[in-house]
This record gives sequence, structure tokens and C-alpha cells, in this order.
Amino acid sequence: SGPMWAYILAHENAVPLWRSLMGPTKVFRARNSVPDSIRGAYGLTDTRNTTHGSDSPASASREIAFFFPEFNEQLWYQQEEPRLRCGQVYYNAEERVHCVFRDEETELT
Repeated sequence: SGPMWAYILAHENAVPLWRSLMGPTKVFRARNSVPDSIRGAYGLTDTRNTTHGSDSPASASREIAFFFPEFNEQLWYQQEEPRLRCGQVYYNAEERVHCVFRDEETELT
């Protein structure tokens, strides 16, 4: 019904961590049981609950492929994820994404 942003969240146990931050799908339940969750604080109705998160890694893979058809998840795991684990990333505020340093790039100081 309005603008939306889609992101790929990368973290160990990303699915359960994000679902915990979102809170229950049912807004009434979120407001009463986890009022500081995203849905508890900002959800309007069960269909306008402010946020979405995949319910499993398999669902995440399907949804990533849908929203980001140019993204190669397998290649990311092979090439970028090890660098992410080593902290070789920087935040690009203009694009609003974390980026992984390439071999030819020097770290920003």
C-alpha cells in the first residue's frame, strides 16, 4: 500500500533473530506480549504489521531470489561471507548497505 524496502540480512541465525525483533505476526498479540518489538510498536493490523521476515532459511533463499534476481546467494557464501565474518566490511550510507572490501580495495580510514 506504500513504499517498501527489501533487505538481505546476513547474520548467524538471522531468521530467528530477525523474527524475534519483529515480534508476533498478530499485532494484538505483539502489543500485549512484546510491546517493544517492531510489530508491537508500529503494527496497525495483522495485514499491516509493518515488517516481513522469512520463516526459514529455505524461504529466505526463495524470497531473496524473488526480490533480488541479480543476487547469487551461492557465490556470496563462497566469496563474500568469509570476509564478512572477518569484519572486512564498511557501511555505504548513500546506498544504505554494508559492503565487503575486495582484494583490490584499501580500507577506509
